[in-house]
Amino acid sequence: MRRLSDFTSGRQDIEPFTRDRDDVSPQSMRSIDGGFLSRLLVPQWLKRRAITVEIATPQTAYALGAQIPFEVTMKNRLPVPVTLTTRSPVLWTWTVDGLTEASHVELRDPPDETGEFSFSRGERKRFSGRWTQKFRVARREWEPATPGEYTLGASINVDTAEQDAVGDETTVRLVPE
Repeated sequence: MRRLSDFTSGRQDIEPFTRDRDDVSPQSMRSIDGGFLSRLLVPQWLKRRAITVEIATPQTAYALGAQIPFEVTMKNRLPVPVTLTTRSPVLWTWTVDGLTEASHVELRDPPDETGEFSFSRGERKRFSGRWTQKFRVARREWEPATPGEYTLGASINVDTAEQDAVGDETTVRLVPE
């Protein structure tokens, strides 16, 4: 039978009743949930002003029938995370001349519950889409756009989006070939 002193005799460098240094995590790496603190401390009106929205198209004039690609860029200008409370789970929308997704009919019936659109500090989000130069007039019926100017817009789905500038617009011109 071996004695306990035989097992520990080769490990004199370890002090008794201490943990190995390998399993200790540094205390300075602790962090707090910035998103939670932002929800508590940053007022909603400031959060809305912190987020910028830009919509852009590669060109300003397009031939009739061509698809019009667009890119929506949203950026948090604050050095803290920001979470916006939206009117529904639909976080943002795009429009053509004020018609959501170029449709005269209601496309979806979102629930009456609110949603949350979260941005990390300084985060930039990009979404791309395209308009086919058609307007939906019924569930399964589309009308082509006529030559002229149209306003493409994008906005975050918050109350008073126009007042708080959580949206942007750009104008495109449709010309006959």
